[in-house]
Amino acid sequence: MRERPSSPSSTARQTTLSVDIVVLTPRAKRLAVLVAKAPDTHSRERWILPWDAPRGEESLADAAARVARAALGTAPAALEQIAAFGDNRRHPGDAELSVGFFALMPNGDYLPSGSESTWFDAEELPAVFPRQRAIIDAAFDAVRARLDQSPLAFRLLPPTFTLSELQAVYEILLGRRLHKASFRRALQAAYLVEPTDEWRSEGRGRPAQLFRYAPRKRRDRRRGVRFDLVSG
Repeated sequence: MRERPSSPSSTARQTTLSVDIVVLTPRAKRLAVLVAKAPDTHSRERWILPWDAPRGEESLADAAARVARAALGTAPAALEQIAAFGDNRRHPGDAELSVGFFALMPNGDYLPSGSESTWFDAEELPAVFPRQRAIIDAAFDAVRARLDQSPLAFRLLPPTFTLSELQAVYEILLGRRLHKASFRRALQAAYLVEPTDEWRSEGRGRPAQLFRYAPRKRRDRRRGVRFDLVSG
């Protein structure tokens, strides 16, 4: 009698999995990243991103939401998956496979009481584990790539805002200056905002009108600003 082939599920080695979160927030007109001190004080990398392994039947999205909430003490304004990272670069949990997510937080001055985490300027990050550094870089790329397809910038604003405030958020997320007139023309073409009857004083100049996020239905389903139309 021929022997039955072994079931793949009985012979395959289980892969260790982590979910790693890159929390981004605007601070002092710059983009900042949330990191915590690494528990291993002898490691070359003294800082880590929030991360954990999925629990039981928990989905990747649910695990990411749990990790983000634990790090922030509240749910982030936005949470999106980036990609999977299965290279040989070091990870704080020695995970063989990591799934990266980015989260957006509108208020970078907020952290839960007792937290050992802190915000670092995106341009001045401390030493983190090599795979998590790759996830951070991918998060920057993902946010900037999705800005002209999704309303990410509006997740970092209050319900009503001035167009100057909106432009400032786009500039922080893009990491570059935008021409004011070109930005407003592109914003108008995107049909994303509508004016309110409220005005706010901004310095010594005329009061600025407040707007709200109110996208119109469009055939191409775009929900962002076409930055190829905006010169820096």
